[in-house]
Amino acid sequence: MHEPTILFLDEPTVGLNTQTRRRFWEIIQNLNHNGMTILLTTHYMEEVEFLCNRSGNGKPGRIGIMETGKLIELRLLRDFRERYGKAIAVTQKGDRIDYQFFADSDAANFYLESLADKTGVMVRNSNLEDIFVRLTGHQLN
Repeated sequence: MHEPTILFLDEPTVGLNTQTRRRFWEIIQNLNHNGMTILLTTHYMEEVEFLCNRSGNGKPGRIGIMETGKLIELRLLRDFRERYGKAIAVTQKGDRIDYQFFADSDAANFYLESLADKTGVMVRNSNLEDIFVRLTGHQLN
């Protein structure tokens, strides 16, 4: 079978069950470990975080965020987190939900302690989906 140096995959795990999807990730990591460059498009941000943090060649993978066909950011995952924040405070008032990024969980917790009304408040680690929404201004539909 042909072994290309670059493999392009467009939404390869759509519709796969959890076990098959994980097996697919293992195969992708093995191909990368053996020197193959993988370019993958997906709407599953947890998939991007998993694969780019654990690339088989020992180097973290780069993530490109696109909106309407235009590349708006290209970075390593750790660089996204450094730039946009490692923790996020989510507050809800009525129908409105606000996301505020912080350098770390301690800073987010300090912010929350300063709020008079803590109803509907949560602190968690930021993920790639949070960063995507911050960059594009909307979630995927």
